[in-house]
Amino acid sequence: MTVLVTGADGYVGWCVLLRLAETMPDERIIGVDNFARRRWVEEVGSRSLIPILSPEKRKEIVEEEYGKVSFINGDLTSQEFVNTMLRVYQPDTIIHLAAQPSAPYSQISWEKAVYTMYNNNVSTLNLLWGLKENGMLNTHFISATTTGVYGSPEYPIPEGFYEVEYKGGRDVVPHPHMAGSFYHMSKCNDINHMWLANKQWGLNISDVRVGIVTGATTEEAKGELSTRFDFDFYFGVVTHRFCAQAMIGYPITVYGKGLQGKPFVTLEDCVKSFVELAIKGGEGYKVYNQTVGAVKIVELAEIIREAAMEEIGLEVEIKHVPNPRVEKEDHEMIMENDNFRKLVGKPQDLKDAIKDIFTAIEPRKKIIEAYKDRFLPKALLDRK
Repeated sequence: MTVLVTGADGYVGWCVLLRLAETMPDERIIGVDNFARRRWVEEVGSRSLIPILSPEKRKEIVEEEYGKVSFINGDLTSQEFVNTMLRVYQPDTIIHLAAQPSAPYSQISWEKAVYTMYNNNVSTLNLLWGLKENGMLNTHFISATTTGVYGSPEYPIPEGFYEVEYKGGRDVVPHPHMAGSFYHMSKCNDINHMWLANKQWGLNISDVRVGIVTGATTEEAKGELSTRFDFDFYFGVVTHRFCAQAMIGYPITVYGKGLQGKPFVTLEDCVKSFVELAIKGGEGYKVYNQTVGAVKIVELAEIIREAAMEEIGLEVEIKHVPNPRVEKEDHEMIMENDNFRKLVGKPQDLKDAIKDIFTAIEPRKKIIEAYKDRFLPKALLDRK
C-alpha cells in the first residue's frame, strides 16, 4: 500500500506523516509539499513559536528514520508535477491536506483572495483529474475541507447531507455552503469538485470537515520533530493566540461579544482520524464533521484563563475588541459528528490539549514578547 500525504510540511500534515510512518511501517509513505506555509507566515511578519527543522533536515531525518518514507518538494498547481508524481508513486490512498488555510489571509486583498482560490482549487482539481487520466479511480481520496463551509445556520448541522421536503417532493441533498471568507469558499469549491468526481467517475471520497485544530504536540511530533505552532492574527487559530497571549500576561482578546459557538478538535484527534481513514479505506462519498463539539469563544477564553492559572500561576485579563470578521456574534452551533466519533472513539479533552500547549510554549516567552504586535493588526488596534 502506498499513502500520499499532501501538505506534509504543515501543522497537521507533518503530524499525519509521522503517525503513518509509525503506524504503518511496512507501507510506502510519500510526503509532498512546496513549503509555502513557511513563506506565508514570514510574509505577515511572524514565525512558528515552536522551532521546526528546515525542509532539508526534515527530509533527511524521516527518510533515514523510517525506511519507507519519502519527502518530495513539488507544487500541486503544476499539472506536469502532479501527473508525474501520480505515475511514479501510484498511491492507493491520498490524504490531501495542502492548502492556503487562513481565512484572514484570504481576506487581505484582491490578490490574496484570487491566490487562495487558485492555489487551493487548482491543487485539488489537478489531483482529481490526475487520478482519472491515469486510470487510478480505485484510489481512496481523503481531503481536509472545513466545518466553515456550513456558515452559522440556526438548526443542527448534519454530516454533509440532509433530507429536504419541498412542495411535495423529498430528496437527500448536500448541505448548502454558506462560507464566511474566501478561504472557506475555496473549500466549498473543493467539495463541489470532489462531489462531481464521485458522482461522475466513482472516485471514493472521504470529506473531512476539519474544526479548529488545537494542540502543540503528538506522540511522534515533539522535540526535534516538533510541528509548527503559529500564534499570529493571520495563521494562529484562536486557541493558540489566546494561549500565547496568556503566557506573557497579555489580555486574551475576544472578538466582539464572543458568544459565537465554534467547532473544536484536538490535534491528536485530528491526526488520529486521518490515519484511521487511511487504514480502514472508504467507499462512496462520506462526510466527517471533525469536531468534538462547539465552544463559545468567551467560554474558551475562560478555559484558557483557568489553565494559565493552574499551569503557570498567572492571572490573565479577558478583553473584548472590535470583531474584524463579518459573523454572527451570538450563535449556538450544533453539529452532528457520529461518523467522526466512530473513527476516534473517546476524544481527548480540549483542556488537556490546552495544558499541553502551555507546557510546550513556556520556554518560548521571549519569542512571544518579540512578536506580540502580531496578535492583532495595527488597524484593529487603532479601533479599540
